[in-house]
Amino acid sequence: MLLLSSKIPATKDAVHPLVGLQGPLTGDYLVTYTGVVTDDDRVFKALADPTRRFLLDRLFERDGRTLTELEAELAMTRFGVMKHLRVLEDAGLVVPRRSGRKKLHFLNPVPIRLIHDRWIDKYTEPWAATLTGLKKNLEETMEKVFEIYIKTTPERLWQALTDPEMRRKYTFGVAVYSDWKPGSPYEGRTTDMTISPNVTILEGENLEVDPPRRLVQSFRALWSDDVKREGTSRVTWEIEPIGDSCRLTVVHDELREGANPELYGGWPMVLSGLKTLLETGERLTTPGSLRFLRPQPVRIGAAIGE
Repeated sequence: MLLLSSKIPATKDAVHPLVGLQGPLTGDYLVTYTGVVTDDDRVFKALADPTRRFLLDRLFERDGRTLTELEAELAMTRFGVMKHLRVLEDAGLVVPRRSGRKKLHFLNPVPIRLIHDRWIDKYTEPWAATLTGLKKNLEETMEKVFEIYIKTTPERLWQALTDPEMRRKYTFGVAVYSDWKPGSPYEGRTTDMTISPNVTILEGENLEVDPPRRLVQSFRALWSDDVKREGTSRVTWEIEPIGDSCRLTVVHDELREGANPELYGGWPMVLSGLKTLLETGERLTTPGSLRFLRPQPVRIGAAIGE
């Protein structure tokens, strides 16, 4: 974070009256840097470099590439490409995953979704809410990987995934019902929070249930004829404790090549809403997150500014 003080002229060895830092100054005003580096800082830093933006563009065009594939498109050393990928990984924009002996790199749009929600979506309409066009060709199927860090416990995060009341607060008003046993079915239904309650819009089977670490489910979307034709895919939730937080990785795979983006385009917003709920206790209120919900009644007192 860059702080510019106003009306404090720079001299060679000036001392800032607030922070007591001494040393050469730059420009006409004192420039100081805080020691706090936020997730937003890492994302903006990663996006500031044209080479790193080029790497993200290549993954946007075709996800799940190896280092060798990415290196072949750049006029720099393998070590240089690795350094750029490391910055992207630190920002959460790229997620590496092993596939046999290969290390594949996946574009993770969740940090960009969070930037969008904080800095952009409050000024725009819901048309910008769905991410589309991410394509990957791996044995005629696609795999999408999404990763986010949430300050919570594994147990609380698991509860948010499996409790219908909590689930509906960050999945567009849809609650998921199951007994959460291996081999049991689950069903996602709209609730009275939505404009069309009590409609089953997704279903599947719990393939692996290992609380509070891992949940693997088959996934069949039912909300339109187009997505019904896509058939069954698979969603894996992986929870890893990191200090006082958790890293949640969602892998949506077994998608046909060129699958309808509606199947996976909503994951960044879902995970953004989940993070908001667990860290603040509030629901995400960006226009895109509210577009399927019933309008909330406005109190008379609130309407007149009480």
